Amino acid sequence: MKPQNILILPGWQNSGPDHWQSRWEASHGYRRVEQHDWMRPKRGDWIARLEEVLLDCDEPAVLVAHSLGCLHTAAWASHSKNTDRVKAALLVAPGDAEREEMRPVLPSWSPIALQRLPFPSVLVGSRNDPYCSFERAQAFAMAWGSRFVDLGEAGHINAESGLGDWPTGHAVLAELMNL
Repeated sequence: MKPQNILILPGWQNSGPDHWQSRWEASHGYRRVEQHDWMRPKRGDWIARLEEVLLDCDEPAVLVAHSLGCLHTAAWASHSKNTDRVKAALLVAPGDAEREEMRPVLPSWSPIALQRLPFPSVLVGSRNDPYCSFERAQAFAMAWGSRFVDLGEAGHINAESGLGDWPTGHAVLAELMNL
């Protein structure tokens, strides 16, 4: 699989230079799906942008989503007629846009799309994620038909979690790419 067809889907506010997504992009040549507005994400805009990028890929892509990027993946899959353009998805630390404190910040992301994804997926969750309870992450995995991986107490599985290049996550991605 060509590196440019591994698509990085950051969450709200994007992923900074120390985030494992940015490190994978820099070291492996994966492609970030850039959004018009990282601070005030609108679900429809994000879905349209992902559709545009996927239609530009010369083979089915693998999605690598973090936080709101996981909800983005599910929302896109529930609307698109081009889901065959995705081979698989790695969904890491989904954010819960339906939490009371997140609703005013992410108003267009509720309700969360909870249909089964039409491609293989793995959801990696943390027991102490401040943006999504462990039980809610497991419920997302069940609804989306994703294999669930318990990463233990890893916070939001981001730069602050101290994962560096996160080789364990990259091994899960490699497994997905070989399906």
